[in-house]
Amino acid sequence: MALKFVAVSFTETVKSSAPIFTVLISWLMMNERTGTYVNLSLIPLMGGLALCSANEMSFNVVGFIAALATNICDCLQNVFSKMLISGEEFKYTPAELQFYTSMASVIVEIPALMIMMDFEQTIEHTLVFVLIVDGVFFHFQSITAYVLMSYISPVTHSVANTTKRALLIWLSVMVFGNPVTFLSGFGTAIVLLGVLLYNQARLHESRHRLRVHQQHRLGVTV
Repeated sequence: MALKFVAVSFTETVKSSAPIFTVLISWLMMNERTGTYVNLSLIPLMGGLALCSANEMSFNVVGFIAALATNICDCLQNVFSKMLISGEEFKYTPAELQFYTSMASVIVEIPALMIMMDFEQTIEHTLVFVLIVDGVFFHFQSITAYVLMSYISPVTHSVANTTKRALLIWLSVMVFGNPVTFLSGFGTAIVLLGVLLYNQARLHESRHRLRVHQQHRLGVTV
């Protein structure tokens, strides 16, 4: 729905705010807390997003809300996937999680299919081939995301996706010729800067935790 009202570049820019929502959802649902530096590094992400939104030539309220809703759903999926893959009660493999979520998606999709699909539309062989290829790539994208989720936190996964979205923004500009203002481009650069700062903050936080853990072990040994 978001792509119906706004450009691909703007949709991906809005979805770049995923780390913010993932931090909040992870804290509420998994009691996973992030350090001060990590939280501060998320500010450029939000600032760059606001700058892009304010100066986006294709801005539309409905499209913005739809993109934001998609973003929140993605963050919820990341947190739930982490709980199912690395949780204490559940230990599903990426393949098992892909199977069960696909089955659930089919059940949810059937009512929407009956309401929204135009059955009188003729489907060409080329379209069928493209849909099959798209489905195969989506399958591998999903299962590799689950594999990655088993090794990293939901917040880090969201930040990694933000880097991917920056690439998609500029690919959409080159392929579809979407108009981009200087401030929108500047906002995208700030988003990328926020990603770099986040990586440095996570590295600093990991080193600090390791140092505290080593000091604790030395204190116990003494």
